[in-house]
Amino acid sequence: MARRNTIRAFTLVEILIVVVILGILAATVVPSFANATEPTRQTTFITNMKDFADAVQIYKVRNNEFPADTTTGELPDGFEDLLDPRDWLGRTPIGGQWDTEETDVGYGIGVHFDGTGETRDEEYMSEIDEIFDDGDLESGVFQMTGDNRYYLILHYD
Repeated sequence: MARRNTIRAFTLVEILIVVVILGILAATVVPSFANATEPTRQTTFITNMKDFADAVQIYKVRNNEFPADTTTGELPDGFEDLLDPRDWLGRTPIGGQWDTEETDVGYGIGVHFDGTGETRDEEYMSEIDEIFDDGDLESGVFQMTGDNRYYLILHYD
């Protein structure tokens, strides 16, 4: 008895149906992942700020003074031994640039939205303050110290 050799394959219509189903699934799943990235950015920002604050404290113990107040985005002298400069230079996870600052409140480390790249408003920064501190940008350890400047105050004057 002769056997017939047949090849079974998917038809073009079957493949198109699978592609459409995958497209529908992707369209429903991707927006939920997109919304999950903002809390991740905020948490990463807070974690980085705490790490940098630890570096400032180590610097202060070693040198008996705080690092010099630097230009926004500039790595303070002596920090290259305490952290990876690539983590400091460039943008923060939420936009803006890292900065050290002698404020009228005290010495701080934080973010300066200097007009380049993404800028965050007070409402957004209040959300970060709620996670990190007391939710009030005028008090506590995380404060708005000027236009588009938000700092973790490490030493009060």
